[in-house]
Amino acid sequence: MKIEATFVISAVSPGDLPRDGLAEIAMVGRSNVGKSSLINALVRQRVARTSAAPGKTRLANIYRVRHGGIAPFYLLDLPGYGYARAPRQARGPQRGSRVGVEAVGALSPADARRSSQAEFEAIVSVVFERAPAALLLVDARHPGLANDRAAWQWVHAAAGDAAVVATKIDKLGRGERIRALRDLESVFETSVLPVSAVTGEGLDQLWTLINRLKKSG
Repeated sequence: MKIEATFVISAVSPGDLPRDGLAEIAMVGRSNVGKSSLINALVRQRVARTSAAPGKTRLANIYRVRHGGIAPFYLLDLPGYGYARAPRQARGPQRGSRVGVEAVGALSPADARRSSQAEFEAIVSVVFERAPAALLLVDARHPGLANDRAAWQWVHAAAGDAAVVATKIDKLGRGERIRALRDLESVFETSVLPVSAVTGEGLDQLWTLINRLKKSG
């Protein structure tokens, strides 16, 4: 099946977000969960840049995607939250909030974390004010991390519909993956889809999930 994907913009403010009414899927996850690699594997081309420095992406990267003859949609790749906590308010931007990409190297570690947190909260709040559907990506090797659990709480509450996807499943043996998926589904109290950007495992099922979320988001 033919897949078309194009990079649209790196959004820093509400005015950067799409306004044509197409369905939107927000992709949320820790900064080292492999979002960019999964996007590239999903669309079968290198549209998302991968980085060896987790947390480097500080903006919402937007892609326009069409899968076969189905209507196109926007995939919203949000900044990773491994270096910053989940937002205090995911339903709308706080009054006076401002997004800016700062030279973190010139800041103290504590100031850099606060800057990253503020930027993360601002862009995520803007995106989730639109109530998109959402995919929470978690690393299959590390079930039950506190920030993943916190992320699921606000994603599940703020998104139109949401699901959990476990990345890097190829890194686990058969017994390990069975235990990991059981633990993940126990933690999140929902079904979890295992996928691999390396082997392609689960990508067809992920497309099925995305198409379902598009209809309900």
